[in-house]
Amino acid sequence: MKAKPFLLGLTTGIIGGTIAVLFSTPQSGQQLRASVRQNVYQTKGMLLDVKQQVGTVKQSVNTLTNEVKNNIPQIINDLKQTITTFTEEIEPTKNNLQQELDALQNSISEIEKNIAQITENKKKPQEKVSD
Repeated sequence: MKAKPFLLGLTTGIIGGTIAVLFSTPQSGQQLRASVRQNVYQTKGMLLDVKQQVGTVKQSVNTLTNEVKNNIPQIINDLKQTITTFTEEIEPTKNNLQQELDALQNSISEIEKNIAQITENKKKPQEKVSD
């Protein structure tokens, strides 16, 4: 959000509201001038507050931008290092799991061969009987 259009809109709204109130209330000339002076001082005070708040927001944004620029590379490096360390730490476990999976696969293959032999042996005696 750009500050200039915001401040221009705010100022226009305050001035328009002040003029509407001044012309819609029945007052004497002296009371009207006093009201106008009071409203001008209030408006100036509000504009000064808005200007200070905009300055504070700008400063906060600049500070945040600088912190992000300085900290993001460090965070990325830390994350890369953590991932590398994690990968190195799990490598032995990964290898062990792979060996266990290979052993299980071999066991399954042996069981399948044994089942096939048992099934084949059961079929052979039946073939002899029918001959």
